[in-house]
Amino acid sequence: VLLVESWLGLVQTGGSPRLSCAARGPTFSTYNMGWFRQAPGKEREFVVAIKWSGGATYYNDSMKGRFTISRDNGKKTVYLQLNSLKPEDTAVYYCAATKSSGYRDALNYNYWGQGTQVTVSS
Repeated sequence: VLLVESWLGLVQTGGSPRLSCAARGPTFSTYNMGWFRQAPGKEREFVVAIKWSGGATYYNDSMKGRFTISRDNGKKTVYLQLNSLKPEDTAVYYCAATKSSGYRDALNYNYWGQGTQVTVSS
């Protein structure tokens, strides 16, 4: 599975952009999908994941309520809606695919997008 993320760039504090991650390959609908982020000087951090069917979602509690994940298996795309962005949300955001149910651990993901930089200006 090849994952290609949309480029976002610079947004203002309080902004609400949406990231997308398009998959290439016939088996996207069989993969659980996750979003991670990595800020400068910090470890990669779990943000949210969605089951292959779209029937369940799993959030990092610190981000629940501001971020929303969704997927469209027909379009082979997973989305991350970012709301009320803060400067501390500045990071490279990655989408990833896994067959595992260990959604929160990056080591369980087999395929990764190239990452997209999100910079939130204060």
